[in-house]
Amino acid sequence: MSDTLDLIGQTDTASTRSPAQLRNMFGTNLRHLAQHYPSVSELARRLGINRTQFNRYMSGESFPRPDILDRICNFFEVDARILLEPVETIGQQGNILNGPFLADFLGHGIRQVNEAMFPTGFYRFTRRSFVNSDKFVIGLVHVFRSGKAATFIKGYEAREAMRYQGLSDAPKRREFRGILTSHEDGVAFVISRRHAMTYSFNYLARVGSLENNFWLGYVARTVRDGSGERVTRMAYEHLGRDIGSALKVARTAGFSTAEDLLPYHRHLLRPDDPFS
Repeated sequence: MSDTLDLIGQTDTASTRSPAQLRNMFGTNLRHLAQHYPSVSELARRLGINRTQFNRYMSGESFPRPDILDRICNFFEVDARILLEPVETIGQQGNILNGPFLADFLGHGIRQVNEAMFPTGFYRFTRRSFVNSDKFVIGLVHVFRSGKAATFIKGYEAREAMRYQGLSDAPKRREFRGILTSHEDGVAFVISRRHAMTYSFNYLARVGSLENNFWLGYVARTVRDGSGERVTRMAYEHLGRDIGSALKVARTAGFSTAEDLLPYHRHLLRPDDPFS
C-alpha cells in the first residue's frame, strides 16, 4: 500500500471534526472529481467499486475502507487531504498545470477533454512528410486517460522517416508523447520526443463522416526559419480500442505517395491545394 494512508495521521492532527463532517468533505470532493468523467457508472467501473456504494460515498452517507480509500486517492492522484480540504486547493501532486498559476488557463483546457470530444483508443494519422515533401506519412498513435481526466497521446516516428534522416530507428529514439487540451472548436496538443529532442504543436477539429470518426487540422514543427516546411495539414481517424485493427495500421506505417493514401484521407489532405 502507498504512503497515502500514512498521511491521514499527519494532516491536521489537531482537528476535532466529527465523522459526519469528514464524510461530507470526502463526498463533496468526490463529486468534484467525478464531474470530469462522462458518467458515474463508468467512473465506478474503472475504480472497481459498486456504483450504489460509490453514490453513498459521494452523498456523504458512507465512508470507504482504508484499501478502497487508497485506491481512490491513487486513481485521482491526490493525497489524504481529500478528507480535510476542498480538493480544488489540493491540486495534483507535482502537477504544475493544475497549480494556482495555470489551473484556470492550461489546466482548465486539459480537464475539459472528454470521451465525446476525443475518444480513447487508437488513431491512424496522415500528413505530408516534413523531410521528404513528395511523400506522405502514415502513422499510429494511442490516446488514453489517466488520473483527473488528463488525456495523453503516445506514438512512434516511422522507421522509414528516421532512416531517411540517417537517425537511429530504435523504439526509444522514435517514441513521442504528449498531452491534449480542449480548443474552442476542437483539441490541441503538444508532442515531444524523449529528452525534448523535438516538439510539435497539433490542432484538430472533427469533420463530417459516416461514422463521425475523423478529425482534420494541422501540425507545426518547432524549427528555425529556413528549415523547410514547418506546417502541414493532418488527418486523424479513430480506429477504436481493438488492438487487432491497430496492428493492421501499424504494418502500413511509413512513407506513402498521395495516390496510395486512403481515399477519404486524401480528400481531407487535398495534396494539390497548398496549406494556408
